[in-house]
Amino acid sequence: MSAAPSQNSDAPVTRDASTNTVPGRPAERRTKGVGRVLIVVYGVLALAAVGRSAVQLIEKFDEAPIAYSLSALAAVVYVVATIALIAPGRTWYRVAWVTIVFEFVGVLVIGTMSIVIPEWFPHDTVWSWYGRGYLFIPLVLPVLGMWWLSRHRPQPAKAGVEAA
Repeated sequence: MSAAPSQNSDAPVTRDASTNTVPGRPAERRTKGVGRVLIVVYGVLALAAVGRSAVQLIEKFDEAPIAYSLSALAAVVYVVATIALIAPGRTWYRVAWVTIVFEFVGVLVIGTMSIVIPEWFPHDTVWSWYGRGYLFIPLVLPVLGMWWLSRHRPQPAKAGVEAA
């Protein structure tokens, strides 16, 4: 954890009006406001998907191995996306983009396949039928995530300052 630059407590704090940040202090705007709600929803979905896939893999894997393996994959994607949305820096920002785009493509592909080839999905997965078992949140959440990420890009590194 890096220390903030020392400032005289009597001196006024100057903020950059365009980003509402204090120069010299790292800012992670992705975890503020609506971003927190997005992170919480991803976290809850991650916990639900991990729990569901664990039960499916342990107790009923032989009934629907493709569906349950895809549920486990979805769980991993939600866990990584949650961490990437929380973690600061440009690398985690990119990881967030990759996982959320992967999630969106997964929901579209698995959702379509579960309708077109239902015999592959004798039991629901997180992404089958576009996430209907989760109130279609898996279909809507990545769209909101991509919108949020596009609006909250990390600030470019300044000369002489190491990028996070």
